[in-house]
Amino acid sequence: MPTSHHNQLNEIVELLMLSKPQSLLDVGVGFGKYGFLAREYLELWDSRKKYRDWTRVIDGIEAFKDYKTPLYDFVYNRVYFGNALEILPSLKKRYDLILLIDVLEHFSYGEGLRILKECKKRGRNLIVSTPKNVKFQKDAFDNPYETHKFQWGKKHFSMFEQRFFVPNKNSLICFMGEDADMVKRKWTESRISSLFYPYSNYMYRKALKERVKERLPILKYPYKVVAVVTRKLFGGRL
Repeated sequence: MPTSHHNQLNEIVELLMLSKPQSLLDVGVGFGKYGFLAREYLELWDSRKKYRDWTRVIDGIEAFKDYKTPLYDFVYNRVYFGNALEILPSLKKRYDLILLIDVLEHFSYGEGLRILKECKKRGRNLIVSTPKNVKFQKDAFDNPYETHKFQWGKKHFSMFEQRFFVPNKNSLICFMGEDADMVKRKWTESRISSLFYPYSNYMYRKALKERVKERLPILKYPYKVVAVVTRKLFGGRL
């Protein structure tokens, strides 16, 4: 399919933001969604002043030419048309990050291993996402490359010593490569901070206090007592 399910978007975009690649190769461009997201979040969220002053290289590989959309010309520096098995070995450039999003299931196990080995040579890091439940699919949109061939699992990524898996209900998402330990640490820190952020944020506490006072005015005086005690005990504000 030239598209993929939306339930993995948050995880993949966050991995992009944490790894901050200067060069990226999107294998299996399809509609162009992940090149678009990479261009948007890597370029427009870096405190720049000038719009369209792109500083990163985003290339792609697409086997089916009929999938081409205007995004190919606007977002990508270059898109190679053809089978990734043939194109990857011919590339001279080494990328900071290679994306294989909903691609591996379209290759047999042997072909997929070859793809992963080539990506390991051509990329510093790699993000793979593949369905946990690969359903039967012969083709789609008159594209013979859309056939599903193999169900991938965690054990099939053992060639990468540095790797970690990101929890997702529908997809097996794996970050692999030289920066895997660093990205895993940042990922873990972001998960922990997201659990406590609302409760440690002063504006959140203030809004909560106003809502309580508005809906339960009877608690106004007990709240003041608790606030005074809290300040004395902890030296802070409730």
